Amino acid sequence: MSIKRRLLYAATAISVGAISSLSQANEPIQPIEPVKEVNVALAELGKKLYFDPRLSKSGFISCNSCHNLSMGGTDNLKTSIGHNWQQGPINSPTVLNSSLNLAQFWDGRAADLKEQAGGPIANPGEMAFTHTLAVDLLKSIPGYVHEFRLTFGNDEINIDQVTDAIAEFEKTLVTPDSPFDQWLLGDEDALTADELAGYKLFKDSGCVACHNGEAVGGSSFQKMGVVEPYQTNNEVEGRVAVTGVDADRFMFKVPTLRNVELTYPYFHDGEAQTLTEAVDIMGRLQLGRQFSDGENAQIVAFLKSLTGEQPSFQLPILPPSSENTPPPQPFE
Repeated sequence: MSIKRRLLYAATAISVGAISSLSQANEPIQPIEPVKEVNVALAELGKKLYFDPRLSKSGFISCNSCHNLSMGGTDNLKTSIGHNWQQGPINSPTVLNSSLNLAQFWDGRAADLKEQAGGPIANPGEMAFTHTLAVDLLKSIPGYVHEFRLTFGNDEINIDQVTDAIAEFEKTLVTPDSPFDQWLLGDEDALTADELAGYKLFKDSGCVACHNGEAVGGSSFQKMGVVEPYQTNNEVEGRVAVTGVDADRFMFKVPTLRNVELTYPYFHDGEAQTLTEAVDIMGRLQLGRQFSDGENAQIVAFLKSLTGEQPSFQLPILPPSSENTPPPQPFE
């Protein structure tokens, strides 16, 4: 769905939501609201930047490399691949509905999408560029110079504008109209018996204590391994790296469960390959509950009902480099 069509859809959803508000009033999960306000020119520029691998040292890695919009906004790898095939330290969280998170990254070190957008560009283990080099590269491309001038009304290009644009595009990447949202909005036939039974188990077991709201997560930091310790060889220790407070060790941002059937493997270390495995581990470690095979299957059925309408748009045609554009350095 294009950005303009999503804005039209939002107007329709507002009226439907008003009529159906009583059906969802007592539920811990709310329907995803389509994007209502967006700077279309800024988002279109951000879309180009999101897909442009020239913002990396190698000229090979873009935002879409690790947050692939054809794969649920992730890369479906345990941990992502960075410059020179470096193994990343952590699983790539989905970019879909990320505007609903209380903070960005698993440890919450970025307050919002704008702050997050600048991180990978300058991270030597990811895109391995610098902000200065990225801006200089954009200034060397006449098509970008023209589009930045049209969008911002001046001849300046800086990293603040770059991250503004990428964040504005990412704001549009919401996934409304899942079967579960249709049910929340009053369509009693939108869910199967197994999906409804799975949702009841999900609520009654306490999963909604952390997985709630529009994003079904993303609104708090919680310890991984409450009832039993989580066993992993991954060295990442969570929010303690940001706060320095020992009580924040192994505290991670609760991931959204929207589109979760698309965003495997699961957890910060990517060690759970399937939803069945993830449900079993979370039941035991977080809730102290061993789900039967049948219960597990019903919860998985419910989780799959959270898959919404995926972003759909024409891929951007990137402006060509000029003779003054620095060449990529993929092998350095």
